[in-house]
Amino acid sequence: MYRDIAANKRRTIIIMVVFIVFVGAIAWLFDKFLGGQPYIFYGVLVGAIIYAAITYYAGSKMALAVNGAHEIHKQDNPRLWRIIENLSITDGLPMPKVYIMDDPSPNAFATGRKPENAAICTTSGLLDIMDDDELQGVFAHELGHIKNYDIRVSMIAFALTAVISLIADVIFQLTWFRGDRRNNENNQLFFFLGIIAAILAPLVATMIQLAVSRQREYLADATSALTTRYPEGLISALQKIGRTGSTLRKQNTATAHLFFANPLRSHSIANLFSTHPPIAARIARLRDMGTHA
Repeated sequence: MYRDIAANKRRTIIIMVVFIVFVGAIAWLFDKFLGGQPYIFYGVLVGAIIYAAITYYAGSKMALAVNGAHEIHKQDNPRLWRIIENLSITDGLPMPKVYIMDDPSPNAFATGRKPENAAICTTSGLLDIMDDDELQGVFAHELGHIKNYDIRVSMIAFALTAVISLIADVIFQLTWFRGDRRNNENNQLFFFLGIIAAILAPLVATMIQLAVSRQREYLADATSALTTRYPEGLISALQKIGRTGSTLRKQNTATAHLFFANPLRSHSIANLFSTHPPIAARIARLRDMGTHA
């Protein structure tokens, strides 16, 4: 487990390097085709890095806001608060902020750059259909992400996805609305390269999310089982979600990788690149843990 935590920290550095190289390559390409002015290259690169930093530090609030979550306190839902508080004490973690989304689908996610500013969000649907043992399994999983520093990687993935999506939009706008200031052949080449870059940018964003690998979900499941000493609670929760589905009414691909179970519709193309392992595989691993306990 400690080896996996160290791997998550290394993965953060790798993601940042890939991001800077990609943005730098796009900035260089368009600098050349827009007249070879060095301020274009440095402006795009520096601007993207600043935007990524802002998004990273504000990413937690953004993830909660785009999913329509609202913060609660102990008196608002004593049952939910007590479960998360007890699990936090068991894990030796600070009590995270607690949020609820008004959605009938059973799901949850954790966010925050570090344990000291973490938050856990649950849907109203999860609270409606789960008993206390099942909720303990789910929230111990989410606290496991915080404990294992998965959240930091997730926040970086969220920030860089936002940046690359912005770059893709700028590329498309520049390509589509650029005037005929060069000869026709160069304009055609510029248009072609702009379309290719606009296609590649979202794919790179998806690969960034895939860097937050499926192994982190298995690791968080294992952490949950070790925390609660009752993997059957998490297994039962996964079985219920498998039967009812975990698709949210409000779809958001940028934050999909944060959730306990895949929140996207089953026919979504994004599911081809899902960071979530199949529920059946997660249950099988948990049961295997029980047989080797």
